[in-house]
Amino acid sequence: MREEFERVSPESVGVSSRAILEYLDALEAGGTQMHGLMILRHGKLLAEGWWAPYGPRLRHGLQSHSKTYAATAVGILYTEGKVRLDERIIDIFPECAPENPSENLKLLTVRDVLCMGCGMETEPRPATEHWIRDFLHTPVVHKPGTAYMYNSTGSSLLCAIVKRKTGEGVEEYLTKRLYEPCGMDSQVHRWYPMPDGVEGGGFGMMSTLEDNLRLLKLYADGGVCNGRRILAEDYVRLATSNQNDSATEAIGNPEATDNHVGYGFQIWMCKPKGVYRADGAMGQFTIVCPDQDMIIAITETAEGAHWAQSTLDITWAFLAKVTGDQVLPEGPETAYLARRMRTLCTPQLPCRPRHGVPASALTAFYRVTEGYFTPYFYNPMLNKPEGLAGFTFAEDDYGLIWKVRYESGRTEEIRLTTYGSWHTQVLGRPEDYVRLCAAGAWWQDATTLAVELKWVETCFTKRIWFAFKPEGLEVTEEKMRSVVSKIPDQVIRVEREV
Repeated sequence: MREEFERVSPESVGVSSRAILEYLDALEAGGTQMHGLMILRHGKLLAEGWWAPYGPRLRHGLQSHSKTYAATAVGILYTEGKVRLDERIIDIFPECAPENPSENLKLLTVRDVLCMGCGMETEPRPATEHWIRDFLHTPVVHKPGTAYMYNSTGSSLLCAIVKRKTGEGVEEYLTKRLYEPCGMDSQVHRWYPMPDGVEGGGFGMMSTLEDNLRLLKLYADGGVCNGRRILAEDYVRLATSNQNDSATEAIGNPEATDNHVGYGFQIWMCKPKGVYRADGAMGQFTIVCPDQDMIIAITETAEGAHWAQSTLDITWAFLAKVTGDQVLPEGPETAYLARRMRTLCTPQLPCRPRHGVPASALTAFYRVTEGYFTPYFYNPMLNKPEGLAGFTFAEDDYGLIWKVRYESGRTEEIRLTTYGSWHTQVLGRPEDYVRLCAAGAWWQDATTLAVELKWVETCFTKRIWFAFKPEGLEVTEEKMRSVVSKIPDQVIRVEREV
């Protein structure tokens, strides 16, 4: 049983509902697809909402927001006196170190890993179960702590440190020390494993929006939660202040200006003075604003190379409107905001159920002859899901049923509604990392079927076009326009079985 946040009107904590309505308008017009938003001030929840089909207890992919959870585990380890920040990495993993380590590698410490100061110029990829050995055999070109380079494998090393020091995985270690005392819903959490089974601290974790907010509230409150000290005061101070200048981020990602102002312990500094954030690709933000005593948690899908910088800029404009603590008078906009937050929705699909495809072509079985084709969410950092061997369609009053056969022989039916909305369904096998899919379809023209698969535990939506032509079926899969995947659209070759 966790202590719930007190729900209050914005005006009761000095924020106008009009300002939040304008914030919502700007976010929805900002070129991203919003999933969830929570705003906490003075420890009270003044606004919360999820854009359907997303919801409060739905686990959501964090991408690099995972790093802040991993760093928190190390912070707790430090608080318990089980690791020192100046402890050398080769002393923690001596069996993985080179026989003759370089002078720079000898200097590499836990603190350096926490602040992206590993001193490497290339990031080792965890290709095998010996990924820690591979990490420690990567050249440390710069003196650790003196140069910034984003290193997700280093972030996963933080989880390995917890495992080495305690014998427990990070999930197990955090349950009693973080999740339960801070009221987090650990049953919903999921960590993607590294090749040796250690949790991947650099990417791949899933949690809820509220748990992200509770995590950063722990930092905002100086490491104390419900009267219990979870993180040492000095660790919090270091973690939330600039420990490594990140100006070199401007070289490869110039539009992400909030990435250029400094880095703490797996926490980013922000352009407004004193503001800091946990940050995952495509707009997974939890932002602490000390001057306003406010925390803002966001999940969204931001497509494009700017990595949701527009969302941060919109947030800074909103914060500029929060200038006092005095209670404000409530008005019609207070009630309107409350209604709006309960009725948020991602854009509806087109409602185009009519088509001119002959039944013989629609219901034929099409065998995949070229190209990797799957309806599943696929992130190149995670395991590759099953590919399709072939498929067919059936039609009824609710739309279409996409009947697929995988290369393993497994079959599955995916409901594709054609009435302008989604059908949410659980697909795949119990062991699959992501299973919840909201799917829909529409006829783009008389013979072209557009399918949208929104994998709602992630930031990813897959779009596929089936063009039924006299010479055969042409299948095109759209790849997301983001720095996560720069793969071009691919045309899948299929043959109709007679």
